[in-house]
Amino acid sequence: QVQLAESGGGSVQAGGSLRLSCAASGYSYSNYYMGWFRQIPGKEREGVACISTGGSWRAYADSVKGRFTISRDNSRKTLYLQMNSLKPEDTAMYYCAAGQTCNGATVLARAWGQGTQVTVSS
Repeated sequence: QVQLAESGGGSVQAGGSLRLSCAASGYSYSNYYMGWFRQIPGKEREGVACISTGGSWRAYADSVKGRFTISRDNSRKTLYLQMNSLKPEDTAMYYCAAGQTCNGATVLARAWGQGTQVTVSS
């Protein structure tokens, strides 16, 4: 059974940084593409970043390109999202997900975590 658990969310002022983590268990982590999504209440979930199984290929949404970095540690079965130069519009619930491939910055997810809230104040 695939289990994904996000952590690292919180409140930060604009211009600040946060690092999200996603601990995976219950499946062959290194065989799956991984990605981060975010969702604001009342809006569709947005694919933020996606990374290949070995980490050599990455894709980002235009809204976060140059500010966010996705990475993974297959030995620790952990996915990361380093978020720098945060803006109030980055405020959302952030979810990690596992899937077979990516469509740009969107992982075609088969499993999701419960999410971690990020709030950026101006």
